[in-house]
Amino acid sequence: MLATVEALREVGGSATIHELDEKVAELENVTEEEQSYMMVGKNSAQPRLNYYLAWARTYLRRGEAVENSSRGVWALTEIGAKISTIGDCKIIYDQVIEEEKEKAKLRRQAKAQAQSANTSKDDGIFDTGESEEEADAQLNWDDRLLSVLRKLDPSAFERLAQRLLREAGFTKVEVRGKSGDGGIDGVGVLRVNLVSFQVYFQCKRYTGGVSAHEIRDFRGAMQGRADKGLFITTGHYTAQANEEATRDGATAIDLIDGYRLCELLKVNGLGVTTEMVERVHINSKWFEGI
Repeated sequence: MLATVEALREVGGSATIHELDEKVAELENVTEEEQSYMMVGKNSAQPRLNYYLAWARTYLRRGEAVENSSRGVWALTEIGAKISTIGDCKIIYDQVIEEEKEKAKLRRQAKAQAQSANTSKDDGIFDTGESEEEADAQLNWDDRLLSVLRKLDPSAFERLAQRLLREAGFTKVEVRGKSGDGGIDGVGVLRVNLVSFQVYFQCKRYTGGVSAHEIRDFRGAMQGRADKGLFITTGHYTAQANEEATRDGATAIDLIDGYRLCELLKVNGLGVTTEMVERVHINSKWFEGI
């Protein structure tokens, strides 16, 4: 938690999650190899560093040390600005743990009351019939999708990228993966108003992190041949890779990691569908006022 606070302080008090994770990796001297370590178990699709930093932000927010906006920008609060030691963070950690113990106790009591009353809900919400496991599955849909994507044949993954780029407005999208074209998997043309850009892309079905070395290799393959580059992976990018992609004086390379890829597939309706679930709430007090 302290590393997160120090990173926010270093970047001026506010940052996106992406900027924040990069700054923590920089301040803590986290190597590219360490950034590639993944969680195990049901969170195996998530990089270990990002997973624990997400929990750190959650604890800090619960302790009112940070706040986040609807645009995903995290900022230090007045309380957070005063944090300077691990001891300060320990106070917040202990506070959140106690709150969670109390919530768990209340949930157990509510469950016992519901069972004794032989009713599904005491708060006036109709049961949707959705199990706890199903609810968790819905929350982790992107991890399940990434698991599917990583099992795709390399040529199938390239075709998926081709389809996605076409849906995003690219034209003349070609897949060149089988030609051994220096690591370039395909090329497309993106028109923005009156200007067109030739974009080379590379696709990698990764579980871990893409390193700066791989970004440099891709840039070397497309040097002098394209206006921009696009790197698509089912994994994530190390802080060094992100820095290399936007290095001054070099051809810019846009990076799409696994979670952004999932979001793009959902937005474009490619293999992902969404549905609205109706939940009915009953206001008993309203009827008492009749």
